[in-house]
Amino acid sequence: MTNSLLSQIQALGVVVDIDSMDYKAAKSLSVSTTFHSMTSNQAIVNGQLQVQWDANLEPLVSQYVQDAVIDISTEDGILEVLNLVTVLLASKVIPYLDKTGRVLAQTSPRTAYDKDATVAHAKAIINVFGKHGISRRVEQDRVCIKIPVTPQSILACKELEESGIRTLGTCLFSVPQAMAASQAGCLSISPYFNELRVHFPEGASSYIEYSDPVRQHPMSPIIYSIIQAFKERQTSTTVVPASIITVDEAVALARLRPHHLTISDRVLALLAGAPGRSDDELAAVTFKVTEEKSVFDADYLFNNAAALQIALSKDAETSRKIKEALEIFGRLEEESIQFLRKALSAHEA
Repeated sequence: MTNSLLSQIQALGVVVDIDSMDYKAAKSLSVSTTFHSMTSNQAIVNGQLQVQWDANLEPLVSQYVQDAVIDISTEDGILEVLNLVTVLLASKVIPYLDKTGRVLAQTSPRTAYDKDATVAHAKAIINVFGKHGISRRVEQDRVCIKIPVTPQSILACKELEESGIRTLGTCLFSVPQAMAASQAGCLSISPYFNELRVHFPEGASSYIEYSDPVRQHPMSPIIYSIIQAFKERQTSTTVVPASIITVDEAVALARLRPHHLTISDRVLALLAGAPGRSDDELAAVTFKVTEEKSVFDADYLFNNAAALQIALSKDAETSRKIKEALEIFGRLEEESIQFLRKALSAHEA
């Protein structure tokens, strides 16, 4: 039996990513394990912005705003600053990743229903990464852009992929979203195991901790269906489940045999400290795929992603989850914006 539950999961062939921009946690955990990539979003950026501002970010960001003569009162100006913050936070984690691993940054929720704006924001983020020595060249690709899977944004993914910018489909809760992302050529998708709201005080009461999450959690068969569909179609898009709250949920997802798992530093620490489990407890599981074949075979990008639009309009639960996730990310992005404006204004005074 291997030393820890985390190392057992990795021994199954499941690649582990760190869902955190806390470089201290990444450094500490990297002593005993290896991460492939780092994932982030507006919630993660907002938390680390406030934690790291005084010690790490304030001098660099203030100097950048001064040198580039950025007007932080404008939306374009402050979003440019927020892009820089995102890249600076990622740059402190990348030393603790696998040499082929990527850092992932998420486009603004305010562009989620605007293809051109999503493309523009993705390219702006990539540009800042390039200025800080983090490349997207084919021979040394270290960047991937996370994009919520809406009908408009999935078309943005396709355009970005065709231009050589790798993407990950996020805010993903359904098979149609997953198939659309695959058809767009996304590098990866991150189906959420738990909906986003349960990570925050206002939604924590809706969280259900199942005694047997691999069999009882409603997302288990959906994620299984996606993994199997991708295998059958030999798609290159990898499945990277996210939004994992407990050790048992991480084990449950590992039993579905996804390509990767992206896990918070808190849960990673628990997994690293947990004793190994029996082979039976980590054995692969199977589900009966209940979706009709047409769900997997539809062309979700044709006619401006009309089939995806129809699928989402018929799926009230998925539509609610997407809407709530974008609202939460939007609120936290705005919190970051207000923090930056206040902090930078105080610096100028």
